[in-house]
Amino acid sequence: MDPAVTIETLKKDLAEVKAALDQKKFEAVSAEAQHQSNLLNNITLAIAITGRSGAGKSSFVNALRGMEDDAEGAAETGVTETTMVPQEYSHPTFPKVKFWDLPGFGKDNFSAKEYLKKVNFSKYDFFIIIASGRFTEDDTKLALEICKNKKKFYYVRSKVDIDIDNDRRSKRIDVKDTHEMIQSEKKTLDIIQKESYDNLKALGESSPRVFLISRWDLSKYDFPLLQETIEKEQDELKRDVLIMCLPIFTKDSIKKKKAAMESLIWKKAMVSCTVGLIPVPFLSFGCDIAIVVSTMRDICKVFGLDEDSLNILANRVGKPVEELKSVIEHTPSTGKITTEFAMDLLKRSALWGAITVVEVALNFIPLLGSLFGGGSSFATTFYMLNNFLENAVKDAEKVLAKAAGPKRRK
Repeated sequence: MDPAVTIETLKKDLAEVKAALDQKKFEAVSAEAQHQSNLLNNITLAIAITGRSGAGKSSFVNALRGMEDDAEGAAETGVTETTMVPQEYSHPTFPKVKFWDLPGFGKDNFSAKEYLKKVNFSKYDFFIIIASGRFTEDDTKLALEICKNKKKFYYVRSKVDIDIDNDRRSKRIDVKDTHEMIQSEKKTLDIIQKESYDNLKALGESSPRVFLISRWDLSKYDFPLLQETIEKEQDELKRDVLIMCLPIFTKDSIKKKKAAMESLIWKKAMVSCTVGLIPVPFLSFGCDIAIVVSTMRDICKVFGLDEDSLNILANRVGKPVEELKSVIEHTPSTGKITTEFAMDLLKRSALWGAITVVEVALNFIPLLGSLFGGGSSFATTFYMLNNFLENAVKDAEKVLAKAAGPKRRK
């Protein structure tokens, strides 16, 4: 990696640390960094998926977890309502993140208040209300009750790809005519969006937002906008957890994950200032190797480069997992990220980083130099993790491209 890139990134993050230290004592900033640095292990997130029976709730839960409906551990799906009681599904790699598949509603005399009581309303951070056709009065009753209880909800219109395909078939559009296909899809989406908006307005919603999604490809239509909207309406920590845990569908999601991890990395480096350091042979500094190792493993999981995530992706896109692994050049499997690996990486990278990075850190924040090994530990941990992050981003982009590419012919 170009060292100048790391130095500029280091300066940017050091400015954030310096600003924090200008407002609070070092101990307070360190304690806050310690708490936030463990957010992937400590912060819980509970997402409730609800709607009328047969709306596609279970399929959406599977899609959010990056799974196909027939994958092992996937939520059960069917043409009729298959969820009778709230079903909890953990994120495949971040078990503190829960997706709740709630029972469908739509029976006579529906009571939103009783429904929310039955599904234990208070445990969820926000709700996604799904409809596969027209939204009904029951949907708006539920939304109103959620709003009364001061929680967020989002209207999602699912299965729009089926509507697009049906409309295309009815008009006998030539699938080889790309321009006509695109125009037909846009027209169908506009119609669905307007009908959904008008439908909810007629039911009493003053300014409804409806997100159109495809079950089969969440990179399409409004899912990126839905994701962005939800993220903006969460507090900082839960927003970062949400960004980190959702599957990668676009390059933009990789950029968001990178930004979230950069914010996490300086906090990890801050924590390394105040813990016992492991000296590196032949070098005049140390760092907390345990922090480095655990964070590198988290980076792999966040970018879908661990074994479980790659297997799930391979199943979703219908490609051999080895084909996806073939484009990974820099990031080892999580099982190979050990203390020995980190120490070796440190010794190989430190020929440049030992002096330059530490000097930048100490010049920027003299206080770090007053801590025993604090300045060198911060800079070394930060430098190693950012190098690893840059490489993980490159590999994640290659895996995304390979997953989206054509399948090999047998």
